[in-house]
Order: sequence, then C-alpha cells, then structure tokens
Amino acid sequence: MTTLTPDMTKDEITVWIVDMLHEMFELDKATITPQSNLYTDLDIDSIDAVDIVVKLNQTTGKRIQPDVFRSVRTVQDVVDILATLMREQAHA
Repeated sequence: MTTLTPDMTKDEITVWIVDMLHEMFELDKATITPQSNLYTDLDIDSIDAVDIVVKLNQTTGKRIQPDVFRSVRTVQDVVDILATLMREQAHA
C-alpha cells in the first residue's frame, strides 16, 4: 500500500482506500467503488468502522472527529474526509 501524501488527487486517495479496505477486510477490490456503501455493500460493521478511523488517524497523524465519521456512508465520503485532512496538513 502506498503512503498518503498531501499532494494526492481524490482518484489516488480512492485507490489508497480500496487497497486499505482490501488489506483490512479481505474485500475484493473489484467490488469497491466510490459509491459503495460501507455498511450495506461492503458489510462493514461499527467495530470495523472504528478500525478504519484508527488506521486513518495513524496514517494521517490527525484525529478524525467521531461526529465527522458518523456521517460517512460511502467510500467517496471517506475519500472526501481524507482529501480535506491531507489538504489541511499541507497548509499547516
């Protein structure tokens, strides 16, 4: 899995997220799209969601607020949150 960098595009972040979900949950990469619902399409449960947040916190060095992640439903939502975090990191 590649390293997240502040200059990554949303497409590159999407590839990174797909790789992460594949590694963490052994999901078939072909089934993961930006529109995939984490809970209904990918069968991620609340414990898995916490694991995702922990991984993202470790990777970015930032703390994703729980209330922010509660609104996440799709892979694209995760990409958008990460893109925002990475942009903030680049400007910090």
